[in-house]
Amino acid sequence: MRWANGDKMTMVLLAVLVAVLLASEDAKADFTFGEPTNLGSPINTSSGDCIDCLSSDGLEMYLDSGRAGGYGTWDIWVVRRPTTNDTWGPPENLGSPVNSSSSEAFACLSSDGLELYFESHQRPGGYGSYDIWVTKRLTKDHDWGAPQNLGPIINSAAGEGGPWISSDGLELYFGSNRSGGSGSWDIWVTRRVTINDPWEPPINLGAVVNSSAEEGAPFISADGLRLFFGGGYHGPHRPGGFGKSDMWLTTRTAVDEPWGTPVNLGSVVNGSSLDDGPRISPDGSMLYFNSERPGGFGGAFGDIYQAPIIPIVDFNGDGKIDGRDILIMADHWGMDDSVCDIGPMPWGDGVVDIEDLKVLAEYIGEPVDDPTLITHWALDESEGLMAADSAGENDATVMGVPAWQPAGGAVDGRWN
Repeated sequence: MRWANGDKMTMVLLAVLVAVLLASEDAKADFTFGEPTNLGSPINTSSGDCIDCLSSDGLEMYLDSGRAGGYGTWDIWVVRRPTTNDTWGPPENLGSPVNSSSSEAFACLSSDGLELYFESHQRPGGYGSYDIWVTKRLTKDHDWGAPQNLGPIINSAAGEGGPWISSDGLELYFGSNRSGGSGSWDIWVTRRVTINDPWEPPINLGAVVNSSAEEGAPFISADGLRLFFGGGYHGPHRPGGFGKSDMWLTTRTAVDEPWGTPVNLGSVVNGSSLDDGPRISPDGSMLYFNSERPGGFGGAFGDIYQAPIIPIVDFNGDGKIDGRDILIMADHWGMDDSVCDIGPMPWGDGVVDIEDLKVLAEYIGEPVDDPTLITHWALDESEGLMAADSAGENDATVMGVPAWQPAGGAVDGRWN
């Protein structure tokens, strides 16, 4: 359509759109989540169970549990499956020497599967209440060796836990209540030049990521550009959440750039109870986390849940996934475009290419599941003073004297 007073009409519609977006509880993102489901028995029990990590091939999942058959109050267990299309087998205790009469938890597997970092509470040979340890194995078929304490550079007289090793093995993130932080527990990072070099003194991630509340359970995406974390079990809890503890995400544009302001993962996965320990599957298709939400088996930290990650492929926000979205992707082919860069899931690889087209093809003709889509005015009416909202109930009242042209129109120079 065209406007007799085009500039004024454009400003009116933009003002309405901004007002609606500001009223939304969820920030715009390039992916969303499906409904969480409980992993069920025998993975979850009434004793409390907590997700740790998945192997890079997606065939092993490590978890913590206070269930019967362990060595201490909490032990590290592993479940396996033959392929990623199979169901998980029964949990197996890692046994001695990894587990002990102390509490072992929050394990993180290196990308090659040969190192396992974890926290232990008051294990003999430590430096504080909680310390970070590492156990190694020669191959994936070998048993885990005797754990080694990471030493006084990383561990202190306070507490350190919830370690997460980056995919290149050069960054180790963890939670700590050591001095120099912003709150009760903060996220810290230690680095090394090569995997054969010693770890450098830890650095606090600073006031943008950390707050006066509790932050912990960090998870770094394989590209090192996204940091997921939880709000901690005891609190205080970060403002702006939905419950006792929420899951958050902060991003950076490059590994040598600072982290941005954290964004809450939203009400689909965060609720009024504890939701913590976010972990992303290696193929980027699933979020795993632990939750005390109603309907679980119970226990401290609750149960392990999974929620599918759904890329937002309705690029023009018209509530449909069709040829128009394909044309928009084609228009950005070969570019670093955050809207169309959806493959590999869920956040792309920095270039719009065949990987993104593969993901888009899976959703052509499927119903749109995008909670971030608040409103869409197609402006394809032929008469009247009402612009219908095809995505919700936010119909707009047109001001001025419009000259409707339902067959025309353009958005950012692209035909829509």
